[in-house]
Amino acid sequence: MNILVTGATGYLGSRLVRRLLHAGFQPIILKRYTSDVARIRDLLPELPSYDIDRCSLDQPFREQGPVSTVLHTATLYGRGRETISDLWQANVVFPVQLLETAARYGTDTFINTDTTLPKDVNAYALTKHQFAEWGKYYASQQQDLSWLNVRLEYMYGPGMPANNLINRLVCDCLAGRDVIPMTIGEQRRDFIYIDDVVTAYEAIFRSLAKTNDRQSSYDLGSGEAIAIRELACLVRDLTGSSVPIQFGALPSRPNEPLETKADLTSMVKLGWRPRRGLRNGILSVIAYERGQKDNAML
Repeated sequence: MNILVTGATGYLGSRLVRRLLHAGFQPIILKRYTSDVARIRDLLPELPSYDIDRCSLDQPFREQGPVSTVLHTATLYGRGRETISDLWQANVVFPVQLLETAARYGTDTFINTDTTLPKDVNAYALTKHQFAEWGKYYASQQQDLSWLNVRLEYMYGPGMPANNLINRLVCDCLAGRDVIPMTIGEQRRDFIYIDDVVTAYEAIFRSLAKTNDRQSSYDLGSGEAIAIRELACLVRDLTGSSVPIQFGALPSRPNEPLETKADLTSMVKLGWRPRRGLRNGILSVIAYERGQKDNAML
């Protein structure tokens, strides 16, 4: 089965590509010419690869035979100097064009990676909601294209960029900072370990041949929520740090929900459940970051 993967050089996409190969699928990757391929460098001989800034979007579909599934994980968060136009182009225009191309070449299934954030939290969340709505609408107008929307909660794990909350807290605690400024920390969030995310996607792939559902939605998380304040104290305790955490030093985001938590009903029906608890997951991140710190000192 040929699976076209966007975001294949990213934290999630690279692990999904690795898992798909191991499970007997054939990933085809879309990336930019300037993408850092360090996470999948060892896999490149096995991966048909296309630079979307150097080829037409239909080229992989034409050259790789039937592409049964598109797995869309690429996204632009807008954490730098990106404009609204940049976010619109990356998170709406590009995937809509990919969706149309996939339908034109007879692709069976388009799997979208969505967010659980409400659309009015920030421009990133708004564009993710907009594409999800367009995808659902477009697929409803097609006879043979199925639309699967995966609403991903807060992912974390070893080696994830430090702009992720858990990874950032671990790094700040291990660095021995004078103080860690945070919001009031009353909001509750659902955190899911990267290995559980990967096995969940594999369960979704395994289910494709067993269902005739044209449109499906999956919440993907641990199914449990923890207050950010409680999480920060847990990370500090597990690292053995004594750094003060200054709750309330940072403003909360406007329109931020008090709680987000995955409803795992759809995933449980596929035979999947998360296996890594939050405490053990954080310990894995701590071990990784300590190893990175030790290697840097050699």
